[in-house]
Amino acid sequence: MADSFNFELVSPERLLVSAKVTEVVLPATEGEMGVMANHSPFMTTIRPGVLTVKDAAGQASKYVVFGGFADVLPSGCTILAESAYAMADFTKAVLEKRVALAESDLANAQSDEGRTKIQQLISDLKGLSAVAA
Repeated sequence: MADSFNFELVSPERLLVSAKVTEVVLPATEGEMGVMANHSPFMTTIRPGVLTVKDAAGQASKYVVFGGFADVLPSGCTILAESAYAMADFTKAVLEKRVALAESDLANAQSDEGRTKIQQLISDLKGLSAVAA
């Protein structure tokens, strides 16, 4: 049985999860990454995507996160998400609203770098359409 560690998923609206878990798979900016107990410390940004959390019984819970930061220590992992939803609460309407806002931002982008970042965001968001209820 894998060692457990402290995990918290926090958004500006609320604390979504605070539990002992055995594994977290998060959508880091450079790709998905797994975190387990005693992981080397690091911080990373996260992109819009699905966050999977496994408890000691092996039960997986999924959440949709929209950007933010992950702080990993050997004793725990904290996700500070710009916004997050339990998978059951994530709907196509929520996704469509996010895509529309990003497309509006793209139309108003002032630089090539800004347009590129927003285009990547839109791509990440559209990739979530398969998991929206």
